[in-house]
Amino acid sequence: MSSTAGSNGRAPAPGAPAADPLAPLAALPGVPEAVDSVRTSVDRVYGHRIMRRRSSEVSAEAALRGARASAAVEGTDWALEEVRRRSDFGTEAEARTVGAALRVTAEAGQLLDIWEQSPLRVLARLHLVAASGAAPDESVGRPRKPGEPVEGPEIGLEPPGADEVAARLDGLAQLVTGSTSVPALVLAAVVHGELQTLRPFGSCNGAVARAAERIVLVGSGLDPKAICPAEVGHAELGRDTYRAALAGYASGTPEGMTAWITHCGRAVELGVRESTAVCEAMQRGAA
Repeated sequence: MSSTAGSNGRAPAPGAPAADPLAPLAALPGVPEAVDSVRTSVDRVYGHRIMRRRSSEVSAEAALRGARASAAVEGTDWALEEVRRRSDFGTEAEARTVGAALRVTAEAGQLLDIWEQSPLRVLARLHLVAASGAAPDESVGRPRKPGEPVEGPEIGLEPPGADEVAARLDGLAQLVTGSTSVPALVLAAVVHGELQTLRPFGSCNGAVARAAERIVLVGSGLDPKAICPAEVGHAELGRDTYRAALAGYASGTPEGMTAWITHCGRAVELGVRESTAVCEAMQRGAA
C-alpha cells in the first residue's frame, strides 16, 4: 500500500492496541468533509418514499447502471438501453467488456459474507467470473506470476512486479479482515486504488477493483441495499479524471491520497444522484 497508509514503523507498547494503519488517511484535510457529505447523500436517497416499497427494483437498476458505467470506464461506453436489451456478450471485444462488468457486478452481491473473512478468495472469484472465456484458462482466478503481462487499458501507471503484488495483497487482506475501523468511504477508496495500482491479474483488473469498492460500500453498512453505484460517478467524472486521481493514490503523498479519496466520494454522490433519479421516475410512474 502507499507509504502514507503505513504506520510510523514503531511497534506498539506491550498490551497496547495496534495503531489503525489507515487512520492518517481518514484525518487528511478534506477527507472528513467528504465522508460526511457522502453519508448525508446516502441517507437522503434511503429516505426516499420509493425505497420503502420498491427498494429491490432500485437495487436492480443501480446494478445495471453501475455495470454499464464500469464498462464505460474501460472505454466501452454503451447506451443503457443497449446493455438492457442485449443477451449475447461473448462476441466482439466491446461486448465482452460489458459482459464482464455485468457478471462481476452480479457476483459481487453474492460474496459479501466471504469478503470480511477471505478477501483474496473473493478477488480470485471476481476475476474468474470477469475473465472466464476471455483469457487463458491457466491465468484466470489467480494473481499474475513473474513475467506474465497485464492486458487491458493503459492507466498511466507501471504495474509492480508479481512479488510486490503478493505482499501488498496480503496487506490489503489484513486491512479488510479487521486491521482498520476507518469510515467506509476511506476503506473503499483504498481497496479500489490499491487494486488498480497493483493490477494483480492478467486482465479485467478495473472491473474487479470497482466491484471490490462496491462490496466494501455495501458490506460496511453505508449502502446495504446497493443502490449507490460509484461506478456511475467514475464514468461521469471521465476517464482522464479517473486516471489522474489514481495517479494521486499511487504517489502516496497526502495531497494525492486526498485527491483520490475525495474523487471516490464524489463518485458515490453521483451514484446517489443516479438512483435518486430512478426513484423519482418510479414515483412518477415513468419506470
